Amino acid sequence: MRITNFVTALLMSTIAGTAMASNTTAEQIYSAAQQFLEAFAEEQAQEGFSVAHNTGKPDARLSLATCNSPLAVSFSGDPWKTTQPSLLVSCEGDRPWRMFLPVSVTITGDAMVAARTLGRGERLTDSALRTDSVVVNSVRRGAITSADQLVGMEMRRGVNAGTVFTPDLLLSPAAIERGDHVIISARSGNFSVDSRGKALASGGIGEQVLVENLSSSRTVRARVTAPGRVEIPM
Repeated sequence: MRITNFVTALLMSTIAGTAMASNTTAEQIYSAAQQFLEAFAEEQAQEGFSVAHNTGKPDARLSLATCNSPLAVSFSGDPWKTTQPSLLVSCEGDRPWRMFLPVSVTITGDAMVAARTLGRGERLTDSALRTDSVVVNSVRRGAITSADQLVGMEMRRGVNAGTVFTPDLLLSPAAIERGDHVIISARSGNFSVDSRGKALASGGIGEQVLVENLSSSRTVRARVTAPGRVEIPM
């Protein structure tokens, strides 16, 4: 009887040990997260950015269902807009599960900054810009990294030298000024009719402005499509 009990206990212990060993462990989750972040860092290095990262370790006692497929890892937030994006680690196998893992990520690289003090409404030229090394993903509204996105734009407000350029600081220059004579295109599919008009307000490409049709004296709302051109649907 004692031998039977001993064999039974040994068998149960072996089964439990096997099941525990086959579960997904905290170390496996941490390893998958590290591999994902290292691959992300290598990818960004090819674009000229330096990535530093730190992964919070899951509780060592954590034991999740066995995953019969490689663990899937992705950012749960945009790493270019926050230094604390966290990771989503999930199993897509027969017994699926998911968990979030806290991480910190800093992406350092060249971004465009003001070369001098700039005033509201000032049109940007190359001389107003310079590059500087910044933690790109710590800039709240997203740092601009290309001069091509800035030259020709207007400042929405004044900034000091060294200010990192973000989209909220910029205005598209007006393609049409109030009082300009414009071509009004009334379009339906591939068919359009042009007429002459006068802009009653200034606007950039893509914006809606009021224009007066000089033939009918009617005032219509039209979308600016190019300098001197607006469009209304038929």
